[in-house]
Amino acid sequence: MPRLYDECLDVTDFCVVSETIYGYRPNLGASGFFIAAFAACLAIQFFQGIKWRTWFYMGAMTIGCLGEVIAFGPEHSRLVPKWYTWIFIGCDLFSLILQGVGGGIASSAESESASDAGSNIMLAGIVWQVITLIVFAALAADFTLRVTRARSNLTLAASELLQSTKFRLFGAGLVTAYLTILIRCVYRIAELAGGWKNDIMRNEAEFIVLEGVVIVIAVFCLTAFHPGYCFPPMQKRNKVAPNGIMGDKDISDPEMAKQST
Repeated sequence: MPRLYDECLDVTDFCVVSETIYGYRPNLGASGFFIAAFAACLAIQFFQGIKWRTWFYMGAMTIGCLGEVIAFGPEHSRLVPKWYTWIFIGCDLFSLILQGVGGGIASSAESESASDAGSNIMLAGIVWQVITLIVFAALAADFTLRVTRARSNLTLAASELLQSTKFRLFGAGLVTAYLTILIRCVYRIAELAGGWKNDIMRNEAEFIVLEGVVIVIAVFCLTAFHPGYCFPPMQKRNKVAPNGIMGDKDISDPEMAKQST
């Protein structure tokens, strides 16, 4: 009897697991852990987003983090602060579109050539994502260096922020999250570059660590060191004054900083 594995919808005695793309049964315990971890962070993010009124951060945590930092020294940035959101989210969406289109083509392909074409489009999307991350990091590093060199010209509020433990923890968490996401993307390139059913793709231990654990670490860092907690100006902005008006003054501005004290 011919083995028509293309018709298999579940693992059976006929549809053996070794003939699947990944070549193994997913570890139920690891999958359950990741589901619980991401769900917990999602709930915490939802609560923090409401508490600190960080609506955008809930939708795009990483880009939101850079926007919060840049807001305290736009004259030291190579780009207009608001451009970071449009440029990098736009690039990320383009990457996701490429990956989605490639995945759709590969999954519905009826020939090996069509499947390879879909795989290559997915790979291009991930490569583009890595390039975007590297450019993002370069601009962030440049901004940090320029701010450090101009330390004596910063406002009092910005100087106090840079010296605060909470802000440094936020920075450490952001860098950790960035590195783990970059590691995951590089792994995805290696995973797809060898084609379907390659040795890297069929190694579950590597998949659990480099696809699951690293992202849990990233989400934990961006949740534990939430900007609403690590940025005192944001806390003052969201505090209701005795007159019932939200404190939304920009205390990165010297005059506003004087008025807020």
